[in-house]
Amino acid sequence: QVQLVESGGGLAQPGGSLRLSCAASGFTFSSYAMGWARQAPGKGLEWVSGIYSDGSDTVYADSVKGRFTISRDNAKNTVYLQMNSLKPEDTALYYCAKSKGTDYRLGGEQYDYWGQGTQVTVSS
Repeated sequence: QVQLVESGGGLAQPGGSLRLSCAASGFTFSSYAMGWARQAPGKGLEWVSGIYSDGSDTVYADSVKGRFTISRDNAKNTVYLQMNSLKPEDTALYYCAKSKGTDYRLGGEQYDYWGQGTQVTVSS
């Protein structure tokens, strides 16, 4: 069965960095696009980034563009989210998600499996 397990969250200071990882299993990882989304307390789900199946193309929300970098290692079945210049408004529960195919656009309908999430808190 499909499993997505996020890790790497924690407490960071404003301006700091964190790297999230999402280990995938139960499907042919290299054949599917992947994405990251987040949900802040009391707010709706926000799509953060997506990456094509072979890593050749990526997309970012305007709120994180230039600060976050998505990448993947298909040999390790893992997708990453490098988060730099963190801001308090980046505080959220971060989820990775598997696309139904190669569609890596920001949005929900093309994603069919989700991890449990990893908490990121940005505070001084």
